[in-house]
Amino acid sequence: MLIQLSIRDIVLIDKLDLAPGAGLTVLTGETGAGKSILLDAFALALGGRGDGSLVRQGQPQGQVTASFDLAADHPAIQLARSHDIEADGELIMRRVQLADGRTRAFVNDQAVSAQTARAIGACLVEIHGQHDDRALVDPAMHRALIDAYGGLDKKAAEVRAAHARVRSAQSELASEQARIEAARKEADFLRHAHAELTKLAPIANEEQELAARRTTMMQGEKVTTELREAHDALRGDDSPGSILSSALRRLERRAPQAPSLIEPSLKALDAALNAVEVAAQSVESALQSCDFDPRELERAEERLFALRAAARKYATPVDDLAALAARYAADLAALDAGEAHLVKLDKALAEARAAFDTAAAALSASRRKAAAQLDKVVNAELPPLKLEQARFTTSIESDPTSPTADGIDRVEFWVQTNPGTRPGPLLKVASGGELARFMLALKVVLADRGSAPTLVFDEIDTGVGGAVADAIGHRLARLAAKVQVLAVTHAPQVAARAGGHMRIAKAAADKGKRVATRVEALDAADRREEIARMLAGATITEEARAAARRLIESAK
Repeated sequence: MLIQLSIRDIVLIDKLDLAPGAGLTVLTGETGAGKSILLDAFALALGGRGDGSLVRQGQPQGQVTASFDLAADHPAIQLARSHDIEADGELIMRRVQLADGRTRAFVNDQAVSAQTARAIGACLVEIHGQHDDRALVDPAMHRALIDAYGGLDKKAAEVRAAHARVRSAQSELASEQARIEAARKEADFLRHAHAELTKLAPIANEEQELAARRTTMMQGEKVTTELREAHDALRGDDSPGSILSSALRRLERRAPQAPSLIEPSLKALDAALNAVEVAAQSVESALQSCDFDPRELERAEERLFALRAAARKYATPVDDLAALAARYAADLAALDAGEAHLVKLDKALAEARAAFDTAAAALSASRRKAAAQLDKVVNAELPPLKLEQARFTTSIESDPTSPTADGIDRVEFWVQTNPGTRPGPLLKVASGGELARFMLALKVVLADRGSAPTLVFDEIDTGVGGAVADAIGHRLARLAAKVQVLAVTHAPQVAARAGGHMRIAKAAADKGKRVATRVEALDAADRREEIARMLAGATITEEARAAARRLIESAK
């Protein structure tokens, strides 16, 4: 519920702090005292439309803060969390109105858009009056209110889930149909391309390996002659190895005669001979690497040309040709098996539709039953509200051919204000005063089902008195047993039933230089005096005070 409302520099209000309690709190005062200003400021905090004219003259900005204490699982808390706003049971709605017309909105001191503030505010407070254009008069809300009244939220959730499954099945079927249709249009191309790529049989990394082998063979072809000449020089009859071996053998025979002279030469000759051998082996290895069939080079070049030509033709890298061939094979397989798959998907869609139709029909029947009960209890509330000739009905039009996530029903609250007149939508048929009383009857019935935790009624007792005003007060008190109710009223019968009473008045400020709106909470004695004023007018008599006392006692 609302635990505090703070207003700063809004029109005639310079500083105002209200702390309404639970139950019914009334706000009374002379006409023009500022009750409308207070409600406009409250609506601003809840995301209402801003206006630079709301800022008190001479001030750069005004500000309104509304603090709420809520259950941790309240829809407003969940909605705030969905917008990444930290909330654990308390919500503080703050709106800054700048004199130039700009506004800034905050929820728990986190900046939000006015749209987000408005969505959260709608979960917190409903403001009702003779010219209300929200809440119960909005046909978009009527279906949800019937579901809440009939306890049909679980069935409605099942219908939404069934509708989502239908949409998913439709999407999957349409996607598959589009894919197969596209495949049909390209069937000849697919078959030709698949056959060509299958015959080519590309493999991963083939291009790099072929290119490397081709380069090696081409380079080898160029140096083979030189390598053979080098090999002949190292292994032929006139090779250094033969000469060195012969010299080594001769010196070895002479070594015993002069070992100190010959040993170093023997070592040097042996090292040279080994070096010649290593060189010969290296040249032989190179020759072996260059030893290829010229036809192999030709085959490698032809293969490379074929791969690269296919890559250009199908606009894809050579390394992706194998994947492309697999995709074409899958498309052909899908085309071949497509009809069977489409039949399966079509059957799944039909089953999803049948499940939705069953759930939607059951929900529709339950809605009609709940609507009949709602009509009965609302109509029972109307006679005491001076609407004894009026009839309230819930219009439900079902169209299975136009299903939505909410089912097949279009729900709207209708009224007939007098016998013989044509019934019609609540907002179009009821006058201002009638509309307010219809809404009160509805809220009394729906208070604990789909209602915001705080309800504000703005002068819904205008133009009525006596028994009707007492009936309105009685119903506001009943309503306040379930939710917090704030009522702006001129009816003493309504004020007498309140648990809390606040008086709004204008007072001089800044040493008489301007007028400011003030609000004070009334104790028991002041409350009796205020109700007496409401009964008597400007001059309060003892009879009025006695009547006020009797009103308060009878209300208890």
